[in-house]
Amino acid sequence: MDTSSSSSAGPLAGLKVLELGQLIAGPFAAKTLADFGAEVVKIEPPGAGDPLRKWRLLKDGTSVWWQLQSRNKRSLALDLKTPEAQDIVRKLALESDVLIENFRPGAMEGWGLGPDELLQLNPRLIMLRISGYGQTGPYRDRPGFGVVAEAMSGLRHLTGEPGRVPVRVGVSIGDTLAALHGVIGILLALQHRHASGQGQVIDVALYEAVFNCMESLLPEYSAFGAVRGPAGSALPGIAPSNAYRCNDDSYALIAGNGDSIFKRLMTVIGREDLGVDPALSDNAGRVARVAEIDEAIGQWAAQHTVDEVLALLDQASVPAGRIYTVADIAADPHYRARGMLDECRMDDGSSLMLPGIVPKLSATPGSHRRNAPAIGQDSDAVLKELGLSPDQIRGLRDKGIVA
Repeated sequence: MDTSSSSSAGPLAGLKVLELGQLIAGPFAAKTLADFGAEVVKIEPPGAGDPLRKWRLLKDGTSVWWQLQSRNKRSLALDLKTPEAQDIVRKLALESDVLIENFRPGAMEGWGLGPDELLQLNPRLIMLRISGYGQTGPYRDRPGFGVVAEAMSGLRHLTGEPGRVPVRVGVSIGDTLAALHGVIGILLALQHRHASGQGQVIDVALYEAVFNCMESLLPEYSAFGAVRGPAGSALPGIAPSNAYRCNDDSYALIAGNGDSIFKRLMTVIGREDLGVDPALSDNAGRVARVAEIDEAIGQWAAQHTVDEVLALLDQASVPAGRIYTVADIAADPHYRARGMLDECRMDDGSSLMLPGIVPKLSATPGSHRRNAPAIGQDSDAVLKELGLSPDQIRGLRDKGIVA
């Protein structure tokens, strides 16, 4: 446990969350709730546990990603394919406020754990269901991963350079956006339950979560038939906003697209003629001549190092920045001052740096209260809280139902 973190219980203290599913979307939603005080019991299969435990780089046999995704949670290792385990889930759901699952549609119903069954047992239960395409519609039964959702939403079509193979965002952005939409849904449902006493089902589709962030993509097509395409490092329709190469082979990201900001930027680069040009006084005029503007900025940037460029633009209050690697992030004083570099003490005594908690709440901040659990670390404790005797727990373990 990281004892240097805030001791605040968090605004969700007392909220009981049951997490089913695996990998990214559902567990990320549960992690977010856990960071702010919710009591999360994660159910994972005995033996290997959640596959995320073995994804990417491992430390002592366990993914360091796992340490982030499952902090503040308890682990109950349970074979959901068995009737005995399904009965345990029903008992847990009876005492839970929220259930989160991200299996393929129909899986929960096949186990007798669908919303018709669970909400009848506990009408106050809020059930978040995350899937590739949602619980309804012609695609509901298709397997859906975040990368497919990103493509279907239109995002993949916009990434990369024109005329080249579209590239993916370097992280599982579809899963994460779906998880965050799920958390929003949970908070809305809690507000409704506070007024009505009734729970409900939240249906989040990965592709819809990404599509919800696609800004003007659809209305521009609807109004003008415009099919937006990839634009590299530029921001189409907003100028100037691009990455410019400096003489040390680094890139400066410069966003001079505000009307007054543009004038200050042109003064810095010695192109006051462009800054006072009436045709460039608003965004529409600048977009029409974006190639000319980009060339002027690019020529100026090429004469300076990235540090020189950023210093000059900072003095002129022009938004700009460098492209960070994770090494830059780990060394950055602003990240550290904002509590975004959570150096936690692992159970073996080693130190591990994890991203800090967002958003920042002044009165009830989130906190890292507990390290990610080993597989089934809390099985006995959770089952005892349900009223199972040591002999009953031992019997379930002997059958391989519990670990």
